[in-house]
Amino acid sequence: MEDAAAQTTALVTNDAVAFGLLALILGFVFWASGLKNGAVQKFFGIIPPLLLCYFLPSLLTTFGVIDPEESQLYFVASRYLLPAALVLLTLSADLPSTMRLGPKALIMFFTGTIGVMIGGPIAIFLTSVLAPELLGSGPEAIWRGMATVAGSWIGGSANQAALYEIFGAGPDVFSIWIAVDVIVANIWMAVVLWIAANQVRVDRWLKADSSVVEEVRAKAEAIEQANARIPVLKDLMLILAVGFGAVGAAHAIADPLATWFGETYPQLDRLSLDSSFFWLVLVATIIGVLLSFTPVKKLQGPGASKVGSVFVYILVATVGLNMNIAAILDTPVYFLIGGVWMLVHVILMFTVARLIRAPSFFLGVGSMANIGGAASAPVAAAAFHPSLAPVGVLLAVLGYIVGTAAGWATGLAMAAIGGG
Repeated sequence: MEDAAAQTTALVTNDAVAFGLLALILGFVFWASGLKNGAVQKFFGIIPPLLLCYFLPSLLTTFGVIDPEESQLYFVASRYLLPAALVLLTLSADLPSTMRLGPKALIMFFTGTIGVMIGGPIAIFLTSVLAPELLGSGPEAIWRGMATVAGSWIGGSANQAALYEIFGAGPDVFSIWIAVDVIVANIWMAVVLWIAANQVRVDRWLKADSSVVEEVRAKAEAIEQANARIPVLKDLMLILAVGFGAVGAAHAIADPLATWFGETYPQLDRLSLDSSFFWLVLVATIIGVLLSFTPVKKLQGPGASKVGSVFVYILVATVGLNMNIAAILDTPVYFLIGGVWMLVHVILMFTVARLIRAPSFFLGVGSMANIGGAASAPVAAAAFHPSLAPVGVLLAVLGYIVGTAAGWATGLAMAAIGGG
């Protein structure tokens, strides 16, 4: 750790101090959002608290206060707090109602996949017309780096790694597109969080039939209100016991499973079956679903979902640390290409959502299940309502499954246009 600290120029190199700063930011945002001031309330009506909890930490990275490359905060939040949040948010879910959400969730997910698959070729075609000198050649051809982003934006990091090997992207072009991947995806996630905070307004614009989503949300809120009570110490200890006990069980199952698949069926790495994070998220969700059919569900009364939401907000803050806004200034033209790519995805999502009258929940979560994967989709879903987090997980798992094949096809299309 001392060597790592010596190599970074960040002002804060101690993760305890960094976590304290994040906690202060989260506390400040929620304190400010509760002020009885007309101007403040109007501000938070436009910029929701969750979006600020995501954006403000990015300023710590942008101005060199924290170096996310040397920090373990995101790793801890994603490996410990995320699975605990998934369990605590899912155990109160009404699974039968969730399963009746209908085909629009799948339609919007695959619309997101198609948006990524056609957005990349469109972006590289425009580049070939307007700035052909950027296309490059050999291992450093930009289509090779973009192909890895296609794997990430449809599936996740495991799919991205697979396409890196398949298409042989050079180290320079790969590092550039890693930055584009993170920044552009994070900017879109910020928009999705805004949509979640303004879903009634967006649903009205989409002319959406949100009755099914409202039904699931209403049932979850009814259960919470029927069992609501002021938590005592025993309740909080039980909530933590269930949450982190499940995290321990999920790790105990996920790590050996990933190792077994990696050694026994290495050819299935394209499905992320050798990824312990994949199994961690999946197993934690399954545990939460199973607990929702037991008396443990009553922990929703003293606030299991609220504790889970605290973990989600901490995760959002650590995700925000990965967005260095200043990076856009280093290679702005590549971010412009990535922005065009994302714009195609977004336009297609809104177009199809309006055509089929899909609620904003399906738009946001269907998109983030592609673009953000297992770390972001449940967060986006929970931003609409905590009881809907399992939908994000299930769609993200689907993204892992199709990510490599769809990314490979996208890479071939971009290669045909970009050459090199």
